[in-house]
Amino acid sequence: MTLPLTTPPHTLCLLRLSALGDISHTLPIVRTLQQAWPETKITWIIGKLEHQLVGDIPDIEFIIFDKKEGMGAYKKLHQKMRGRHFDVLLHMQMSIRASIASLLIPANIKLGFDKGRGKDMQWLFTNHKIAAKPQQHVIDSFFGFTEALGIKEHILQWNIPIPAEAHTFAIQQLASNKKILVISPCSSMSYRNWSVEGYASVANYAAEQHHMQVVLCGGPSALEQEYGEKISQHCNHTPLNLIGKTNVKQLLAILSHADIIIAPDSGPAHLGTAVGTPVIGLYACTNPDRARPYLDADLVVSRYKEALTEKYGSGINKLPWGIRVRDEGTMNKITVQEVIKTLGAALKKIGNI
Repeated sequence: MTLPLTTPPHTLCLLRLSALGDISHTLPIVRTLQQAWPETKITWIIGKLEHQLVGDIPDIEFIIFDKKEGMGAYKKLHQKMRGRHFDVLLHMQMSIRASIASLLIPANIKLGFDKGRGKDMQWLFTNHKIAAKPQQHVIDSFFGFTEALGIKEHILQWNIPIPAEAHTFAIQQLASNKKILVISPCSSMSYRNWSVEGYASVANYAAEQHHMQVVLCGGPSALEQEYGEKISQHCNHTPLNLIGKTNVKQLLAILSHADIIIAPDSGPAHLGTAVGTPVIGLYACTNPDRARPYLDADLVVSRYKEALTEKYGSGINKLPWGIRVRDEGTMNKITVQEVIKTLGAALKKIGNI
């Protein structure tokens, strides 16, 4: 088999294990494949937590690879792959863990990133590469896989199932007579987090000036729960603190019922895009042109270029695309006034003012 394909493959395996944000980025590619090749049998090898988000999507076989099991995860994958063979493997994760897993997946075509973007030597584990295109958003780079297969159309649909009980949970938690502002304050990397004081100031403004219900969301980690408690302590009007109190589907339901979301570069920011809620993205450590909420370029608050210039000097145009500034305190370059102004723009966008 050669690329681009002239006929749809019978079987296709997608290898994308994590994380929640990138799983969300992967869904438009899956939807594009399903629309272009409805008869192709799709298998998705995915992480355990991430499976909780999308594992109920119909017409896809999911195989869980739980990295916490160590070598046991590879043994289980090897057993699952016995007697199987795929026409195409989309190797969409740049990590040594994923590349080792790819060795256990028999496929005629193993398609990965181009050598320039194939971090952790991913290019050594594939026999076909997507076209090298510089300076793309993550979703656009993922569409390089469908383009390489010969599918020109891009389907920007997510359609993550949300169970009725998750919607019921969200409705029971949220005010029915107010606009809902969800603040998901934390990223998986603490250096990406804005200040407690900043979030609290915006929460106060939203409650006092726009009579919004402010809801805090996030995972169960100690850092996230501490953040939520401190933000609440700094607020004049106590927000609804759901940090660590939702499962993945309940979080998705909360985001879907929200009117506006504020978040740094994190999974919930991209899940907000997936459910169609406007997202105010806060960026100083990571490049918003690469990793912003995909549909809300107009709502990004960015101090990324200033952070790059301060750290690396005047030659920032020569830096690698997507380079990060990992210094603590970098996010404090973002001001409360900027976020409040963008909140006003978001409210106009949804027709509230």
